[in-house]
Amino acid sequence: MEAGLSGGIIASWIFGVYVFGGLISFVMGLYYKQPITGAYSIPGAVLVVGALSDYSFGQMVGAFFSAGLFVLLIGVTGIVRKAANWIPFPIVMAMIAGALFRFGTGVVDAAQALPIVVGAAILGYVVLQVFVKTVPGVMGALVFGLVAALATGSFQPIEGDLAVTAPSLVAPEFSIGAILAVGLPLALLVIGAENAQSMGVLMAEGYKPPFNAMTIISGIGGLLSPLFGGHNANIAGPMTAINSSDQAGEKKEGRYAAAVVNGVLFVLFGVFASVAVAVVSSLPSELTAALAGLAMIGVLLASFQGAFRDRHFQVGALVSLVIAMSGLEIFHVSAPFWALVGGVVASALLERSDFRDRAAAEGATASR
Repeated sequence: MEAGLSGGIIASWIFGVYVFGGLISFVMGLYYKQPITGAYSIPGAVLVVGALSDYSFGQMVGAFFSAGLFVLLIGVTGIVRKAANWIPFPIVMAMIAGALFRFGTGVVDAAQALPIVVGAAILGYVVLQVFVKTVPGVMGALVFGLVAALATGSFQPIEGDLAVTAPSLVAPEFSIGAILAVGLPLALLVIGAENAQSMGVLMAEGYKPPFNAMTIISGIGGLLSPLFGGHNANIAGPMTAINSSDQAGEKKEGRYAAAVVNGVLFVLFGVFASVAVAVVSSLPSELTAALAGLAMIGVLLASFQGAFRDRHFQVGALVSLVIAMSGLEIFHVSAPFWALVGGVVASALLERSDFRDRAAAEGATASR
């Protein structure tokens, strides 16, 4: 609203990112039988909001479309698979640990701000983890947290009406300035932050992610979402982390069902965007932060173990961890991308023998 966008345009924007993000989850989950989850880039949304005062919305939509095209071309070329195979695994895992660590500290901050509700959520998590292991602990956290929120009157009042608003098509306008200032950084965010996190998370959980296909479908989502004003729809790091964790099921072979369910819910959220946003906004933000942090416990453990259990690439992994945790942003590109760059550079300078050892091991394996 502050950027001068109408309520209808905002609802259409939400429709674009949620519906196509949900369809990505549905398609990738069912086809690959992996918890590959679609959503949208939150850092990308921050980038976009900051540029709305400089360009018309039509020019922004043209930049969104250009970003999707760029991501699609990168996926088609196969560059992503080559990069993913070349970057040392500990550095990738350290980037994941650093990027998701904020969800862990978010539980502490939420508990300090709303102790009764968050304390009840943590209690519900512990009860299920200890006594009812067949049900994810996060479900206990949700139920206990909602009861505590109701008992303490922590829900926010629902503002506005609950009328359903139909989405509308938005015509793009192509501006070189908007493409360079918004489109290119947005594409780098999707590839270097969201997709890189998702791929690393899946590897940490023992999956073999389809690197090129994940990038290609993120590009397709980036072409479809702007039709309704959405800035992108892509494979998303945090959502993939939640749906690939042990909270989505003890057996990893069945966790793709979480991505499929997530896809259905995202589509429904997008179709009924104006109603859904009002209802979800009434939940205490501290409770949602606590739920997200509790769901990340397994992923964080796996990421730290993958980063530091081997003696190779330890300096690079540490540099990657620190940069990812720092929140560094350069040229509108967020920390996860620079964590990978920094980690590889550090290992290339200080751990050259580790690269030689890895090449020798790969050569020995190939000769068998």
